[in-house]
Amino acid sequence: MTLLKKHLALLGFLLAAAAPAFAQQVIRLSTTTSTENSGLLQYLLPKFEAKTNSKVNVISVGTGKALELAKNGDVDVTLVHARASEDKFVAEGHGVNRRDVMYNDFIIVGPENDPAGIKGSKDVLGAMKKIVDSKSKFISRGDNSGTDQMEKGYWKQVGSQPQGPAYVSAGLGMGEVLNMAAELRAYTLTDRATYIAYRAKTGLQIAVEGDPKMFNPYGIIAVNPQKHKEANYKGAMQLVEWITSPEGQSLIGSFKVEGQQVFFPSYKGEK
Repeated sequence: MTLLKKHLALLGFLLAAAAPAFAQQVIRLSTTTSTENSGLLQYLLPKFEAKTNSKVNVISVGTGKALELAKNGDVDVTLVHARASEDKFVAEGHGVNRRDVMYNDFIIVGPENDPAGIKGSKDVLGAMKKIVDSKSKFISRGDNSGTDQMEKGYWKQVGSQPQGPAYVSAGLGMGEVLNMAAELRAYTLTDRATYIAYRAKTGLQIAVEGDPKMFNPYGIIAVNPQKHKEANYKGAMQLVEWITSPEGQSLIGSFKVEGQQVFFPSYKGEK
């Protein structure tokens, strides 16, 4: 064998031996539709994937379903926005290392003619009572998402909610619900990021904003490897660490929809 052939053979052997080390890892992420519909994940994840030689497979559903997937070990990490449900998920041992990631806010949007007369209000409960009293149509996510859980909590505080044909429980993601609200000339509760992404195509107007009760925080949680040995805990924690790192937090703050910042980084260090 010539010296060149020996060198080529050795190079081939070394590359073959090193191949597993360079294999791309897969990280399964369940998340709420708002992070997907807004375009945030399409903006963030390619940067993380390139840096860590990873492929993040995203399952975009409501928060309730996202946590259920994590509870069953069908994903490695979850990014959601329903703090009480997140805390319960961790307390029951399904998730570990929860961290704050970012926040935005909820708003009520509706048709331009504003049949309930709530436009300009900063009182979400008062506005929702007017929606009930005026028998105006309201579209609910109806999917146990973070938005749906927040909406149900508001109706409970109001003490009533729209009845009969005035209330449509869609069982759909935020983008689809916004399209439905536009078609039916109805009100709906939405996160601001998805609304801005869909504003031009729906023509819906902001009716209620600015109430502290409409604060919308997001958290990321790794699936507990003690409960699910097959979970990619290492990959999950790489994503948790990166999205709460100065780089990840800066990218979240720089993401814009229609020229407007829609998510605000909130990680302040481990608690």
